[in-house]
Amino acid sequence: MSMPFRLSHRMKRVLFLVFSWLGVVGAAAQVVRRPIPDKLVVLTFDDGPVTHATYVAPLLKKYGFGGTFFVCEFPPDFADKTKYMSWQQMQQLDRSGFEVASHTLTHKHVNKLTKEQLTAELDSLEGRCKTYGIPRPVNFAYPAYDTHPIAFQVLKEKGYQFARTGGDRPYDPKVDHPYLIPSFTTKAGNKQQIMDALQQAKGGKIMVLTIHGVPDYAHDWVTTPPALFEEYLKYLHDNHYKVIALRDLTKYIDVQEAQKLSLPAN
Repeated sequence: MSMPFRLSHRMKRVLFLVFSWLGVVGAAAQVVRRPIPDKLVVLTFDDGPVTHATYVAPLLKKYGFGGTFFVCEFPPDFADKTKYMSWQQMQQLDRSGFEVASHTLTHKHVNKLTKEQLTAELDSLEGRCKTYGIPRPVNFAYPAYDTHPIAFQVLKEKGYQFARTGGDRPYDPKVDHPYLIPSFTTKAGNKQQIMDALQQAKGGKIMVLTIHGVPDYAHDWVTTPPALFEEYLKYLHDNHYKVIALRDLTKYIDVQEAQKLSLPAN
């Protein structure tokens, strides 16, 4: 009579780790619905400075590029139209084919808000969009790159797809939760960092850039000089990068599967 086969505790642990790893790999593979091409770049624009309407949008049109504009009513100077776009200009961005998305209504840091306060901020921004015939935003950018678990919960409940932060590293859809998409921030003095970053858009990684005013009349520490911005666009064009809006990532990423990835608890 044969003796029953028993696995040692050590072997059970090894098998558990192996099958757990295979499960993670399988889930990650399901996130990507189609191969992500090398040289894929997402352009995002924050805070609603007037130069996004007067300079950036026409230049994007010239090069045939997409882009996402994360708009808000930035206090205390939103009424100053020498600094910030009007809602009519934001409306025109949408009509020109660009994505208009949420940056909260008043640029509130999500780590300083209750769930109810953040929900109200998002609802108010969505209401403004509805007033001007702009589709309801389904993507979000964290003001000042601050994140918080409450924000993850609110975004999920409201059906948001992607949320972008900072971090200065490429976006890996198989690893990074879609509510924590990292990006590089362009400034007047970091050209080499941005050029180096663009070389990392390969092997399934996506380069996301965050751009404020071009120039930024309200916040000069995040300004991007117009000549430098056009240099970036010309480089992307001449080197055959594919430049899209954040919403276009759904062509490559299964959002429902991606949202199964882990999020920090605090």
